[in-house]
Amino acid sequence: MASRCDCVPGADDPRIAVIGSNMVDLISYIRRMPHEGETLEAPDFAMGCGGKGANQAVAASRLGSKVLMVTRVGNDIFAENTIANFRRNGIDTTYVLPTDATSGVAPIFVDEESHNSILIIKGANALLSPADLAAAEADVARCRLIVLQLEIPLETVYAAIDMGHRLGIPVLLNPAPAQPDLLLERVRGCDFLVPNESELSLLTGMPVDTEQDVRRAASVLHRAGVRHVVVTLGSRGVLWLSDEGEELLPATSAHALDTTGAGDAFIGCFSHVLVETGDIREAIVQANVYAGDSVTKRGTQTSYATAEEFARVRAELER
Repeated sequence: MASRCDCVPGADDPRIAVIGSNMVDLISYIRRMPHEGETLEAPDFAMGCGGKGANQAVAASRLGSKVLMVTRVGNDIFAENTIANFRRNGIDTTYVLPTDATSGVAPIFVDEESHNSILIIKGANALLSPADLAAAEADVARCRLIVLQLEIPLETVYAAIDMGHRLGIPVLLNPAPAQPDLLLERVRGCDFLVPNESELSLLTGMPVDTEQDVRRAASVLHRAGVRHVVVTLGSRGVLWLSDEGEELLPATSAHALDTTGAGDAFIGCFSHVLVETGDIREAIVQANVYAGDSVTKRGTQTSYATAEEFARVRAELER
């Protein structure tokens, strides 16, 4: 199945606007979760920059895309480091807005089997508003793709979708973390909806226990008006539905050390390849490889390959 996306032909630069969150990741590597009232010693700890929006922006930028970030940071010790991290990764911070609030933080627990559990405290992210988007519209209008997630207020997500429609820019929504209040009516006009299985189930109210269940649920979203439904299925690959049909693309086999941020790695790489080539299938194929490589390394953004590193990964797979 072949399909292309015309990502605003004639735009000055192949830019991506990521409208979303930033977090400080507080990662504890554990043997198991403690029981109630129990204190355990964990073997290791790491701190890094994260948040679904920031992760996706960093992945795309490391691969060579020009990325505009629209987000809010707090007024604490984490904010300066977050802004510096965006700049180190070549991201436009014009609309990384200081806020009289705490920064977002994400305590993450990774066990010996590489399973992770994550808490998020939105902090300043909860204050990113439609008015903030309106202030950034002139620069967003120069972009070829708008990328969204759900760690910011839903009214801001809806406003960004409406802005994309008004400007004629394709919109990609990663409906994560899953939000029961998300209205399908407000997001069904997205060009790309990229959920995992649990997010797909919450969006549709349908079971996703089998591959056939997943296909049925994804079809509901497509029939509702989503042009491309891209369901990430972990080790089983990615299911892609569009007007041209459906295809299950296999995942890349990898020994997982830390799966934290793998979904964001997929979105970042998918977005990069999409704006560079317009080839949706190739974007999925490369994003699968990129996400698979990320789980072989510890951390979130620290596990994301640069363009040069990714070229070596792909060359090794082709041998």
